Amino acid sequence: MAEDNHNHNKNGSIDHNHDEPITQLSKRSKLYHQQQQQEQPFITEPEIESEFSHHDPSIARINNGSFGCCPKSIINDQQHWQIKYLRQPDNFYFNQLKPGIINSRAAIKDLINAHSIDEVTIVDNATTAAAIVLQQTAWGFHEGRYNKGDAAVMLHYAYGAVKKSAEAYVKRSGGTVIEVQLPFPVTSADQIVTQFRMALETGKSNGRKVRLALIDHVTSMPSVVIPVKELVKICREEGVDQIFVDAAHAIGCTDVDMQDIGADFYTSNLHKWFFCPPAVAFLYCKKSSKSSDLHHPVVSHEYGNGLAIESSWIGTRDYSAQLVVPSVLKFVNRFEGGIEGIKKRNHESVVKMGEMLAKAWGTNLGCPPEMCSSMIMVGLPACLGILNESDTLKLRAHLRDSFEIEVPIYYRPPKEGEVDPITGYARISHQVYNKVEDYYRFRNAVTKLVSDGLTCATLQDK
Repeated sequence: MAEDNHNHNKNGSIDHNHDEPITQLSKRSKLYHQQQQQEQPFITEPEIESEFSHHDPSIARINNGSFGCCPKSIINDQQHWQIKYLRQPDNFYFNQLKPGIINSRAAIKDLINAHSIDEVTIVDNATTAAAIVLQQTAWGFHEGRYNKGDAAVMLHYAYGAVKKSAEAYVKRSGGTVIEVQLPFPVTSADQIVTQFRMALETGKSNGRKVRLALIDHVTSMPSVVIPVKELVKICREEGVDQIFVDAAHAIGCTDVDMQDIGADFYTSNLHKWFFCPPAVAFLYCKKSSKSSDLHHPVVSHEYGNGLAIESSWIGTRDYSAQLVVPSVLKFVNRFEGGIEGIKKRNHESVVKMGEMLAKAWGTNLGCPPEMCSSMIMVGLPACLGILNESDTLKLRAHLRDSFEIEVPIYYRPPKEGEVDPITGYARISHQVYNKVEDYYRFRNAVTKLVSDGLTCATLQDK
């Protein structure tokens, strides 16, 4: 069939025969070109396969979005740092740890176009970063700077752990949490903007103030790229006190530029789409008087010395994932275009594969291609009978156990009056290690389930 005429090229993407040259003139692109002139030629297909040879070869792994991936050379570098610590922990602590973390912060500062390294803190993950920001909001209520009932506004599709953090920090402190109800499937960014404006109006009703806006950059499930720059601008116009962008998936997956986005706080994991080992993320805090009152929720000896210093030592633990960032930057610059080229090719490939799957199943994508990153939502055939969240887990387990396919599935409740609605969407990812055969296996598996008349009602709970 026509869709099968794709090749997996040397840069880890599916070749669609319409690649265009990368012309972005950002600091990141300039840094890539400077480094590429001094380093080895572009990485080859066999080298990519070797870097990810520790992956289970029997699995069609089209779920990079959940846990990311780490190449073998970076795992080796991480182990080198671990041995340094175990060999002489006192020397590591006094002479190597802090300089190593500063080097990583400096690399991140350039990647995200922050003004200063002082704006960059390294933490374990985006969930930790959310706790840091929301903890400050809670103190605002406890210390009387905010009035009882003042609001935090967040997207309905916010990550579950961040929703729980808002409940734990904001609601328990006397604040109100307002969720922006977003449509899905989504057809345009305007739909999101309209709903966001309505939520801000609700937050300001009855004399309340919106103290914090929590905005996703790339929502997890369902996965959609949010018009974050426009929403930040609206927040400024509407007098929102502070803006926190939860961009757990963003770095290495979509454009990330702190000066362009303009939020007060921004976090992204480095172990999802930037090839770091788990677990490491950054938290950007725009310089202001309010940013000086941020603290790590784990209080240790560095408390009071600034968030970045506090976070660099939260007790004895393995800091190696935080120390390999400069090595990861060298790894991504082995690919044509560096991280910009990787994300461009991943986006093109995941759109192509998503369109192929939707055509094969007679369904649709969950958003326009320009609103997806390196992940895209693809409708599953309605005859599979996905009626609730439990069904998505059963179907996912069946695909794993019977077809060796790893892919998350989202349940979309039907709207009133819909006839034969698509209630299940698969979130497929594309990363440099993926091959077109991974997606054909998924296509064929679902086609077989349909032809066999299988429904979620016939699957056993795991």
